[in-house]
Amino acid sequence: MKKILMITLFSVFMMGCKTNTATQLDFKTEVALKGNWVITAVSYPGSEYIKVTSFDIADSQCFVGSAWKFVSNNNKGQMALTKAGCPSFSSAITWLVNKDGNFVMKLIDAGEKAKKVREGYVLKLANQSENSFQLVDRITVGGSMADVVYQFQKTN
Repeated sequence: MKKILMITLFSVFMMGCKTNTATQLDFKTEVALKGNWVITAVSYPGSEYIKVTSFDIADSQCFVGSAWKFVSNNNKGQMALTKAGCPSFSSAITWLVNKDGNFVMKLIDAGEKAKKVREGYVLKLANQSENSFQLVDRITVGGSMADVVYQFQKTN
């Protein structure tokens, strides 16, 4: 009996440790992001003087008007740039929101599996409401840290 109790306690302890080290998701926040969104503004200090390339795709201002779709039950989605004078770009995405309030996203090329993509982006989720939210990216500008804020608005 003592041996069974020790094995049970050890198993509970090991499961507890594994749970603590795994990324914990914020399902409630993910469900709230479900739907179609558009970026209405991109702002950061010094934006009138410097250009920022967002997500290694295009100038940050090219993301104003971009369409985003988030599907919460499978953490997939789509994003597309369509602004005149900017590169045309669209991509499937995988995404999640963790318990730390971070929005984690990978861009997925056609025919590629998300688990094969090793690089992605981590942004802070902020000011979330039913119809809007912000993603905040920390960048280095001239040796100082600055926030690039992407303002999202729900479209339907």
